Amino acid sequence: MKLPPYADLLGLSVAGEEAGAPLLLMPFSVGVMGRPGFLHGGAIGGLLEMAAFTALYARFPDEERPRIKPITVTVDYMRGGREAETFAVGIIARLGQRVANLEAVAWQDERAKPIAVARMNVLLGR
Repeated sequence: MKLPPYADLLGLSVAGEEAGAPLLLMPFSVGVMGRPGFLHGGAIGGLLEMAAFTALYARFPDEERPRIKPITVTVDYMRGGREAETFAVGIIARLGQRVANLEAVAWQDERAKPIAVARMNVLLGR
């Protein structure tokens, strides 16, 4: 799966698959650093957004992918992201004809200890 240009800016790559959705990896770098030693909240939010969108895109053949227009995006930051690789995966909670409800989870060392989660409602343009 080819990631969008914003994913390139964050240094994201696909590190595998989880339940049919791409597992994204964001390496720590100066470009995603906030305060010294920690990830910037915007970089974490961008990672979560890309994870949710790629999970949705994985459901469609390339020629049938809908245009996505965010309606609401909520990010809950649970702990500071440290100087380490960060993983994220998106989950499709509901996929309708016009609206999709998406979730995404980001973690570093342990999947059971997320650093942030997001919930999104998006409008689908077909």
